[in-house]
Amino acid sequence: MPESRRVDLATGWGRALVFVYGVFAVAATGRSLVQLGTDADRAPLAYSLSLVAAVIYLLATTCLLLGGVRGWRIAGIAVVVELVGVLGVGALSYAAPDLFPDRTVWSHFGQGYAFFPLVLPVAGLLWLRHTRPT
Repeated sequence: MPESRRVDLATGWGRALVFVYGVFAVAATGRSLVQLGTDADRAPLAYSLSLVAAVIYLLATTCLLLGGVRGWRIAGIAVVVELVGVLGVGALSYAAPDLFPDRTVWSHFGQGYAFFPLVLPVAGLLWLRHTRPT
């Protein structure tokens, strides 16, 4: 089994990336739970997809922190799913705006979050490429 590169997440870009993923995990979880708990009938698909995004952010954050070959692989899968999700939900939110009456983390390609949800998986993939196990 290949060894993983030792990457210090206590400083630099790795620290910033994990921090941003953590912030998005908390923000998306909180917002989606409030939306589902208070007004689920208004946009059940949108709010449920927002909760899925929160779980993916949490998984990516955890795996980036854990590191190792397994953590790297799972983080890679999570980030790819995140990218597909933000692109798919972003496009769907423009094609079927009635399904997305309120902004969610991935709707309109993350416009409500200054497009960070669109940039974050690209940054995550670049970081994972940089820290690829040897």
